[in-house]
Amino acid sequence: MATQSPFSFLDGLFERLASGPQPPQWLVHEVQHRGVLFLNHVLMQEPQAMERLARQRGRVAHVQWRAYSVALLITPAGLLDLAPAGATPDLRLEITETSPLSLAQTALRGDKPTIRIEGDVQLAAEINWLVDHVRWDVEEDLARVIGDAPAHAVGSVARRVAQALRNFVGSRMAAGTGTGTAASAGSDSTAP
Repeated sequence: MATQSPFSFLDGLFERLASGPQPPQWLVHEVQHRGVLFLNHVLMQEPQAMERLARQRGRVAHVQWRAYSVALLITPAGLLDLAPAGATPDLRLEITETSPLSLAQTALRGDKPTIRIEGDVQLAAEINWLVDHVRWDVEEDLARVIGDAPAHAVGSVARRVAQALRNFVGSRMAAGTGTGTAASAGSDSTAP
């Protein structure tokens, strides 16, 4: 008798939740707005990232995962804003993995998810650079609130937990007990 992974139950639960009633548009907009504020906070900690984005001002990137999407406009300051409704995207990025648990496993392994890319090659290259080089410095933000020593302690615990999760996922994937086969993370890119 084959055993079923507990992760398949969670995938099924997510599917049922996602196919249920959809949130109101005002809530979706507010969540997107908060996400943009967070991304800008992270970008402002890296001046080179803002300089690179400023060269792409006025461009629109449309990001899609399943039924969820957001269109981001690059501002002259090198930050992001929500694009106006109906804005034509210069770049489309679609995360092709539909399982949230597979995405989490990919992230915990430190890999990038498989993404289908269509549109402007230069804008895609700049976004790829951001993904590879810009990181949120959690400890720095925590230090502003709780002080340096407690922030370092929290960061240390978080790194140990993340490493334990990576080891767990890696051992599960190596043993073949994950929710599926390990697909290579990468991107399929096509430019019109």
